[in-house]
Amino acid sequence: MSDPRDNVRTGWSAWAWAIRRDRKASIGAALLLFFAALALIGPWFTGDPDALVGVPLQAPSAAHWLGTTAQGQDVFAQLVVGTRISLAIGFGVGLFVVLLGALVGVTAGYFGGKVDALLSLVFNVFLVIPGLPLAIVIAAYLPSGPLTLALVLVVTGWAWNARVLRAQTLAYRNRDFVSAAIVTGESSARIIVREILPAMSSLLLAQVIGSTIYAIGAQVGLEFLGLGDVSRVTWGTNLYWAQNDSALLTGAWWTFAPTGLAVALVGFALSLLNSGFDEITNPRLEMERAWRRELRRTGQVPGESTPVVRG
Repeated sequence: MSDPRDNVRTGWSAWAWAIRRDRKASIGAALLLFFAALALIGPWFTGDPDALVGVPLQAPSAAHWLGTTAQGQDVFAQLVVGTRISLAIGFGVGLFVVLLGALVGVTAGYFGGKVDALLSLVFNVFLVIPGLPLAIVIAAYLPSGPLTLALVLVVTGWAWNARVLRAQTLAYRNRDFVSAAIVTGESSARIIVREILPAMSSLLLAQVIGSTIYAIGAQVGLEFLGLGDVSRVTWGTNLYWAQNDSALLTGAWWTFAPTGLAVALVGFALSLLNSGFDEITNPRLEMERAWRRELRRTGQVPGESTPVVRG
């Protein structure tokens, strides 16, 4: 009898091979691995980011690679240490936003009727209220801190995922594989977990990536406005203190540019990974890539008049 874990290893190996093969996914994964390594092991080598180690507003030099802040703190140390909390909140919120959205959306779509009407009313109310203003209001009245920001972002960001997953569940609810599971006497929870959710794995993965981009951007934005714990070192508080110290007016670009670039690179990496996963999981795109590879191998150049084979 085969070990079910062999299928898991085969699945992970297949994904790893597909990521290495797709240029967008491989670049995105490499960038994310770099920032993950920076977050995990970087703080061990940079020292205390709050320590006053140099002359205030010193430009980048051999002693301080990214210069110093208006208080004389090392910008590089603050960037590296801030990566850990910012990425932890971003990926944590991205995961919980999709989990909550899946719980509500899939339940509404599968059971239908009054359950669907009630749950749809709940997430439609959240969709009507603009997310960022709601997050600002909630964050302003709660104790500051990373967990508070994470809670605010989950509360204000789950509804769109729930709506999308409800629509997808409605499309799957009457499919043959779901009907067969019902006929065999499987429970509703088992059908949702074993039949419907695996069928939406590509969509769920795309939602996690998209929600992570939203979470990192929203967290940095809220902390830039001073709604986080400004005593903690994160990407958002780095930008907050740079703005508070009038970095733009004084020309101290090194106090905010590295953090802004890090945020942009992480968002870019996640976008590349999302686009790569879409190409990997979309059979039509795979057929077109195979067709183009064959044309290149035979020395032909695909032009506008060349028909594209689509499945």
